[in-house]
Amino acid sequence: KMYRAHMLACRFPAKIQCIVRRDAHLLCLKSPIFISPVSLLARCMSSHETPAHWKSTKQICLENKSHMNFLPVPEGSWQENYNKRQKKWNIMLLASVAALGVTCFVLYKSGSIYLHTYDYRKFQPLRSDALLAASPDKEETSSRINTTASSLLVSEEDTSTSPSCEEEAIVRDIPAHAQYMIIGAGTAAFGAFRAIKARDPKAKILIVGEENSVPYMRPPLSKELWFNEDKSEVENMQFRQWNGKKRSVYYEPKEFFADPKKLNTLVNGGIALVKGRKVVKLDAGNKTVWLSTGEKVTYDKCLIATGGKPRNLPILANASPEVKERTVLYRNIEDFKRLNAIVETAGSVAIIGGGFLGSELACALGKIGQKTGLKVYQIFPEKGNMGHVLPEYLSKWTTRKVGKEGVDVMPEQVVASTAFQDGKVVLTTNEGQSVCVDCVVAAVGLEANVDLARSSNLEIDPVNGGFLVNAELEARRDLWVAGDAACFYDVKLGRRRVEHHDHAVVSGRLAGENMTGAAKPYWHQSMFWSDLGPDVGYEAIGIVDSSLKTVAVFAKATEGDTPKAVVEATGDNLRSEAREIQSLAGDSVKKSPLDTEDYGKGVVFYLNQQKTVVGILLWNTFNKMSIARQVLRDGARNEDLYEVAKLFDLYDTAVGEEEPPAAEKVSK
Repeated sequence: KMYRAHMLACRFPAKIQCIVRRDAHLLCLKSPIFISPVSLLARCMSSHETPAHWKSTKQICLENKSHMNFLPVPEGSWQENYNKRQKKWNIMLLASVAALGVTCFVLYKSGSIYLHTYDYRKFQPLRSDALLAASPDKEETSSRINTTASSLLVSEEDTSTSPSCEEEAIVRDIPAHAQYMIIGAGTAAFGAFRAIKARDPKAKILIVGEENSVPYMRPPLSKELWFNEDKSEVENMQFRQWNGKKRSVYYEPKEFFADPKKLNTLVNGGIALVKGRKVVKLDAGNKTVWLSTGEKVTYDKCLIATGGKPRNLPILANASPEVKERTVLYRNIEDFKRLNAIVETAGSVAIIGGGFLGSELACALGKIGQKTGLKVYQIFPEKGNMGHVLPEYLSKWTTRKVGKEGVDVMPEQVVASTAFQDGKVVLTTNEGQSVCVDCVVAAVGLEANVDLARSSNLEIDPVNGGFLVNAELEARRDLWVAGDAACFYDVKLGRRRVEHHDHAVVSGRLAGENMTGAAKPYWHQSMFWSDLGPDVGYEAIGIVDSSLKTVAVFAKATEGDTPKAVVEATGDNLRSEAREIQSLAGDSVKKSPLDTEDYGKGVVFYLNQQKTVVGILLWNTFNKMSIARQVLRDGARNEDLYEVAKLFDLYDTAVGEEEPPAAEKVSK
């Protein structure tokens, strides 16, 4: 049939060939061996004689035969393939579980998810302040609350988990919610709540502080308070500034603060202070804090201003109970009151530490000892007082100044052992010297109080310590940190943590403004100061480290170049950013010979390895900090620093005066 179709297709005209080809095509589909119609068509259109190079019809059919050679051939048994697939899936499952665990851990650490470890049974559901605020008849509601609370206390009197009557009263004294919450009641908190009230007059601010006092300034605790001879004023924490003006260490009287339980009912807002309570945990995601006494408070905006806590020496921390009882870690008002009471009856005191606090206390107690016979020792490992800050020559000069105040200074020594004999503490140094004293004051530095960070999964800087914050002092959304506890990024000097009064004031103020929506970055170069009595003092800014290269220019001091004189001129003993901005314009300075052993007044520049000024210290030179800040901001580099020193006008030159001989320039 196929042959006949082929012959017919070749003999008939084109029209008949189409019909024959169609029949041949249908025939091929029915044939046991599939023949390509295209190949067959090619043969049908040819002549009677087939060319020699053409393939036979059989060969064409075999080449176009359907097959499954393209399919993969299984290897091994079915069980082997099954086990291989199961192993692959198990590995994928374990990897997924591990990825999920890592994700949960990161979310937990970042505060996105939170796991509470507190026993919620001890929290009291009774909220008197909320009921009072919601009820129109407040007297009736208050009476009902008190009756309910009394019945609860009676019914749970014998249970071990219920709080005491006093704790129940405390719970009702704290509002359940705060519009603005400040954790800590120090200088940074003071700057913050003033800034908040300035931008939001009707703000309701709740402050929670560990100490049983209103916010106060710390600098007078080691300076002016010790020079006040009026005992009644000292008991009331009042001091005399160097100009004789009386002032209190407290920023505001206790009457300034509102009652915490009435805070949320005040139409025009207010500032409430909760004293003697510690915040132990914070949930940044849910905006909730927990206090050590069990209260839970929610907030809209929160500031952490926990400050720092004093360090202790291991030799004192591991000493006998008698030695620990006579050791004071000097930091707050209670420490001042305790040391002041000891000084009145003690015959000798040892101060360990040669920094700001140790040197200021040594001078203050030395003055007292000159009148009362109190023997004062100061022990530190550096070559001179404030050896970590001042150049060596200036540090040794300061040590001689402290010695003239009646202090037995023992530099380059550390306490090697302690003992308690005959009612006195015996301190033995590594040089073999021993002193017997009635009291030991540890002034060996400060560390950031980051207990709340550890319990609340907030980041801590591993190098500088403190809470990690961004340029706006924000650690989390609606959560800020200011003061000694904040580790911020300085665009000029890198990431830093500063422990000074001026930084606490300015950072607290900025955090308060940002809490009200200002969104300002922190670029301020904070300053600090120290007074060794009313006659010698200095101010500094930037990185002031004795390990850096220094270049200094000094001049002879006058009667107006003392801390006492500057307070008399300005009326303020707390030198900070609040002072007026000084003009950078100045005439040529007078130049005069300088006795290198009498550093009356001057300016010290601290340089890094690139010879760029990174710190400036003004020795008995006051009201020039704005100039120093400008020099530091401009980044003086490879410049003649003697020419830069002319900006500070060390000689108060009048226009047209003749210039004296050149002043001596001291470099290290």
